Amino acid sequence: MKFYAHERVALFIDGANLYATSRALGFDIDYKRLLGVFESKGKLIRAYYYTALAEDQEYSSIRPLIDWLDYNGFTVVTKPMKEFFDSTGRRKVKGNMDIELAVDAMELAERVDHIVIFSGDGDFRSLVEALQRKGKRVSVVSTISSQPPMIADELRRQADVFVDLVSMRGEIGRDPSEKAERAARREAAVTERSQRTAGDDDFDDDYDDDYVEN
Repeated sequence: MKFYAHERVALFIDGANLYATSRALGFDIDYKRLLGVFESKGKLIRAYYYTALAEDQEYSSIRPLIDWLDYNGFTVVTKPMKEFFDSTGRRKVKGNMDIELAVDAMELAERVDHIVIFSGDGDFRSLVEALQRKGKRVSVVSTISSQPPMIADELRRQADVFVDLVSMRGEIGRDPSEKAERAARREAAVTERSQRTAGDDDFDDDYDDDYVEN
């Protein structure tokens, strides 16, 4: 991904989509490293992270990640998931953040030169085209290396630059040894808690290891 000197950059991260993409490629994102990569490449104006949250859950495995991002340089945008039943009576959960991301990108467009969208959602093709009409360069980060590919072909073709997430693994991937250490600490904490309070539910403090968003 090429950046020009003094280029003002903004990141727009579709949280659920990036999570699914990194998992399809077999690695986890280190968001501290991700932020550092773009801070070193240009003048980073904003880094937005979008995700929907389930309000009725006492604990969500995404919550620690959201809190960390909020205190470490990201602008976090959330909204409640919506629950509904389809025509067959099956319970569905919807947490689409496309509109929020698109509105923020259009509002910020006049203050930046280069917008990077972390998503493969084909619905963003129109957004990319609109930003390009404003004279902005738009890069899209997703992958064609998974089976099936995680990016819609129309979005990939519309972008000025397409970056396959797998090519960034060395820069922004989380060290597997760190994940193993966290898992060991989590297991020890769960064991200690179960010894103190028999019958309590286990908990998970590894912010996105079990994060699933529909």
